[in-house]
Amino acid sequence: MHAIFTLEKNHYLLKGINILVVEDNLLNQKIVGFILKKQGAVITMAMNGRDAIDMLLKVPFDIVLMDLQMPEMDGFTAIERIRKEMKSDVPIIALTAGLLVEEIAQCEQIGANGCMSKPIDPTGLCEMVAKLTKEHRKLSKNNVE
Repeated sequence: MHAIFTLEKNHYLLKGINILVVEDNLLNQKIVGFILKKQGAVITMAMNGRDAIDMLLKVPFDIVLMDLQMPEMDGFTAIERIRKEMKSDVPIIALTAGLLVEEIAQCEQIGANGCMSKPIDPTGLCEMVAKLTKEHRKLSKNNVE
C-alpha cells in the first residue's frame, strides 16, 4: 500500500519516457505496463529477446526492461547482443523471478544497468527507470555538445 501511495505523490514521474518491456508472461506484461503507464510512460511490449532486438533496430527507446528467462532468445543473450553487436548504450534493467548473487554479477558483466526481482516493487521500478533515463539523457547531451 505504501508503494502505491508514494507513486501517487509522484504522478507522471515517467511522463513521455519511451520504454520497451521485454516479457513473455502476459500477466507480468499487464502488471508492469499498468505501473509504468500510470506514471505517464509510453510502453511497447516484446515477447522475447529476438523481438526486442528487432524493435530496437527500428525505434529509439529511452530504456529497456528485460526479463531474463524467455523462449527463443533469453534476456542474457539479448543484452549481450544489444551491447556488443548493436553497440547500443540504451539503459537496460534486467528483471528476474529470483535475483541470485550470480545473476546480479552476470547482469553487470553483460552490460545491464540494473537488476530487479519479481514481483516488481512499483516504487523501486519507477524510481530506477527515472534515474537511469535521466542519467542517460544527461550523458547523451554531454556527448553531443
